[in-house]
Amino acid sequence: MAVTGESIHSIVQDISEQVAEKLGRQVGETVERCLTDMLTRTVTHLPDGTAFVITGDIPAMWLRDSTAQLAPFLHLAHQHSDLADLIAAVSRRQLDYVLHDPYANAFNVSNNAAGHRDVFPQSPWVWERKYEIDSLAYTIQLAYDLWTTTSRTDHLQSFVDVAKIVIHTWRTEQDHERNSTYRFARLDCPQSDTLTRDGLGPVTGHTGMTWAGFRPSDDACVYGYNIPGNAFAAIALRYVAELAVEVFGDHALAQDADLLRQDIEQGIENFGLMKFDGRESVYAYEVDGLGNSFLADDANVPSLLSLPMLGWCAATDPIYKATRSRILSEANPYFYAGAVASGIGSPHTPPDQIWPIALAVQGLTSDDPGEKRDLLALLLATDGGTGLMHESFHVDDPTKFTRPWFSWANAMFCELALDVAGLRNYQRPTVRS
Repeated sequence: MAVTGESIHSIVQDISEQVAEKLGRQVGETVERCLTDMLTRTVTHLPDGTAFVITGDIPAMWLRDSTAQLAPFLHLAHQHSDLADLIAAVSRRQLDYVLHDPYANAFNVSNNAAGHRDVFPQSPWVWERKYEIDSLAYTIQLAYDLWTTTSRTDHLQSFVDVAKIVIHTWRTEQDHERNSTYRFARLDCPQSDTLTRDGLGPVTGHTGMTWAGFRPSDDACVYGYNIPGNAFAAIALRYVAELAVEVFGDHALAQDADLLRQDIEQGIENFGLMKFDGRESVYAYEVDGLGNSFLADDANVPSLLSLPMLGWCAATDPIYKATRSRILSEANPYFYAGAVASGIGSPHTPPDQIWPIALAVQGLTSDDPGEKRDLLALLLATDGGTGLMHESFHVDDPTKFTRPWFSWANAMFCELALDVAGLRNYQRPTVRS
């Protein structure tokens, strides 16, 4: 069922008024703009009952972005059946896409062959075939979140088949060198848009973790094992096991998911930690299983900064706190500071550009209410006068921004506003003590 104009107005007005009452008119109006934009401009309801969600100024559906774009509405889905129907429609389309190609990150609304046509063949349904762990994890997360918040199961008809494909893919990529047929190469492009060794990617050793060619920024990994991506995979596998038992009574699937999760978690423990200055243990951003590691963090989620938000650990976890301190400093090559703001950017955008997504995540993972409020105020002050969020803005001049229409960033602003207002009622459990 489509969300009608009348119900959109009612739902958005209700939540924005609650936010305005607690945080002021400007915050409420920005939340209203962002939520209305998502519901009216990014969603296409399709004849098969599913829904296609564009990321904003690119006419394709990312599995990652479409999940994040719906995040603010999960807090309301148990109260509004129209919203629950929308989320279910998006979840079913995501699951269908994974069945079509588990290595693709972004898809077309039809088999129209739009998007990138790269060196290795891909389906005309696929906009881009950059393999990223998070694409699969986000698909599982959305299906699980809707079930958790509403007890609905009608969107899960293909979930078992999808879960088996995800487990098979992640198992295959535990030994990318020997087992994987995935290759990706793009001609006449920056190095971050293609993989080395004729599309195979950098050399890796076996760790128990699962390999990815690309980060959630759609940039190529420096080393093949992205730590926040693997943490997210481990969380998603917990969701698979829970759904397998509670909804389907499939204990064999639950066992498969648990065994792979244990491999990945052990791999993070054995290979994903590094000593900063030889003393303090922190999470690396990427490793190769051959002794090389990279201390950094990217603005896109999953990130090291986002680990408590994803449910990997508590915000008070000592290793997370040490990691957070390092990545919110010049120790992180993608951290930028200027006259207007400081925060995490990405090699996906020019230097000295901060991402609103990262500022929102910084607030959502903070245990300091003052920091949360300060970051919300900073996001409002750096919208470049547009009343909406952007992909990134310059540390000295927020009117210099990239991507005027980026729905994921709008959603993350709303998530932080709901959190500060005390209206973010769905919190994922922390899976590790």
